[in-house]
Amino acid sequence: MSEPDAVRKRWEEGTLGPVLKKTGERQAEFRTRSGIPVERVYLPASEESAFAERVGFPGEYPYTRGIHPTMYRGQLWTIRQYAGAGTAEESNLRFRFLLDQGQTGLSVAFDLPTQLGLDSDDPEAAGEVGQVGVAIDSLRDMESLFEGIPLDRVTTSMTINAPAAILVAMYVAVGERQGLPPAALASTVQNDILKEYVARGTYIFPPHPSLRLAADLIAYCVEQLPKFNPISISGYHMREAGATAIQEIAFTFANAAAYIREVAARGIPVDRFAPRISWIFNTHSDFFEEVAKYRALRRLWARLMRERFGATEPRSWMLRTHTQTGGSTLTAQQPENNIVRATLQALAAVLGGVQSLALSCYDEALALPTEAAQRLAVRTQQILAHESGVTETVDPLAGSYFVEALTDELERRAEALLTEVEALGGAVVAIERGLMQKAIQEEAYRFQQEVEAGRRIVVGINAFTDETAPPPPPLFRVNAAVADRLQTRLAALRRERDASAVTRGLADLREMARGDGNLLPPILTAVKAYATVGEICGVLREVFGTYRALDGL
Repeated sequence: MSEPDAVRKRWEEGTLGPVLKKTGERQAEFRTRSGIPVERVYLPASEESAFAERVGFPGEYPYTRGIHPTMYRGQLWTIRQYAGAGTAEESNLRFRFLLDQGQTGLSVAFDLPTQLGLDSDDPEAAGEVGQVGVAIDSLRDMESLFEGIPLDRVTTSMTINAPAAILVAMYVAVGERQGLPPAALASTVQNDILKEYVARGTYIFPPHPSLRLAADLIAYCVEQLPKFNPISISGYHMREAGATAIQEIAFTFANAAAYIREVAARGIPVDRFAPRISWIFNTHSDFFEEVAKYRALRRLWARLMRERFGATEPRSWMLRTHTQTGGSTLTAQQPENNIVRATLQALAAVLGGVQSLALSCYDEALALPTEAAQRLAVRTQQILAHESGVTETVDPLAGSYFVEALTDELERRAEALLTEVEALGGAVVAIERGLMQKAIQEEAYRFQQEVEAGRRIVVGINAFTDETAPPPPPLFRVNAAVADRLQTRLAALRRERDASAVTRGLADLREMARGDGNLLPPILTAVKAYATVGEICGVLREVFGTYRALDGL
């Protein structure tokens, strides 16, 4: 019997046993949100040398303890609150407000019509224009969105997927109007279309041409925008849809593998584009599991890149991630409780070693966040950064028996699930068969059953309710006239632009889409002629068709 096992046996027989006989415990078993059993106590591994090799040092393979040797002692995470609503001008004002509050990067929320490739005057956009994000119809809107914001000094993250290539082309054009060459732009675009089929639904085209568009953008950035992150692969939205932490890791990495293979098939070496892959994950309230998740993510990704994809550059092995706290964990009941939830989740993300962070604001279960709520979210991050002391040492929870065991188990289970998806033929095949979607839906249903049965407590929902709770806080509302204003602006744009240049640009794009060339150059040409998002996506719809989800999914 090893020394740790002998110590455990002595403790269980001499100390624990009598207490259990006398008082028992609150419940028969304890599990993480992902279903991993939580042991009563954790002891060190018997082989300390193997432990040191597996955990390693910060800034070194396998990056369990962080991708930088000094982590937050050298540079804090980027504070990047998600914002945007109504018109470009209104969103510009919110961006400036957040920068004035000490935010260090921008994160753009686009409205649903923009995400679905529809102009603000499209009948299908009715009722949604500017409601959950900023409406961008043309380069003119993008110019207004970043008016007075120097793109060489402020990095921007754009949460856009199906029309990602179009919005990046607009961003490049805005940079040029600020006198900046594309090579000077250091920002991020989500461009992760595969997870839209799994969990979110803002897809336009079928998976294969969508994957082509995503890879076109990555390939273009390799040559023209070397500081730009051309994809931010997202586990966030799958987690929001109900995935466990294990599914979040495995399905996100399965999608990543599909993108890597698609770009590599063009003859681009993996070490040319892998260093610019970025990520976004979701942080929920199972505190230690979330800390362990980020450690497991880094270690598993480093190993996959080196052993499976043959990457030889250390920067290709590093998983650089943004995270946002769990929007789906927020409650409309007793919304002030959400301040506590977001703070707890943000602390877990920081202890997990993320590079960029946004908090879901306490009023987001009711409406888009107010300025006051977003200020509080920024202040929460600043308090964690400057008052809590958690930034003063690297990976503070390393060596915790519980955290190390959870890190190992999350990695093991996520890799097993990833192997299952890859054995089916990869992410695209799994998506087309609805397998990822079904797995997440079943997990969401199981969780909801636990809440309704009272087996899982949600404060203010199924326990500790308060019928005398105060009324909800003041809410942010988008101006109801925003759609009319944008439709008027679109009509003026179409009168004023060079119609023949737009026609030529769209014709060139149509021709390229029918072949196999990179679509970014003709998209950029069309954007600079002030072709609209809807017009450009309309051409691609003609060539690629549109996608309809499987029945029942």
